[in-house]
Amino acid sequence: MLFESTNWIEVIGLFIFLAGFVIGLGAVTVIDIHGFLGRKSSYWTEATTRTHKVTKPLIWAGIILAIIGGLIFYRSESLAGIPLIHAVIAVALILNGYFLSFKVSPFLLKREKEGKSGELLPQSWQNKIMVSLIVSDVGWWGGLALLAAYLLNR
Repeated sequence: MLFESTNWIEVIGLFIFLAGFVIGLGAVTVIDIHGFLGRKSSYWTEATTRTHKVTKPLIWAGIILAIIGGLIFYRSESLAGIPLIHAVIAVALILNGYFLSFKVSPFLLKREKEGKSGELLPQSWQNKIMVSLIVSDVGWWGGLALLAAYLLNR
């Protein structure tokens, strides 16, 4: 029967892996849309500053869950092919998250305390953040697409 042949460790690993994508990618999508709209709008700039306080911990939770799930799910695989690419993506998302959490976030919070959260960000910051948003989107969406490809080719 179905449940007799199920590898429950693999199911749990895949579930945690997917939960990481759901949480992390959902939060990234929300903050990326806010950030994109905030490039030319003081309303959306302020909304982005407020929203990032919620999305930042959710993105980190997503990264952590995806890594834990991936370690469980790929536990019998060699670090080659898609598992290797997922590991590289995880490192890129961690580095990108570090920049966003410890460079961009303090900058936004400082502006908020100064009463400037509604002012458009300087172009230099907008450029850095745009590159970071692209890294996030490519990493999260690409990682999810690779997982789908891996599952379909098993």
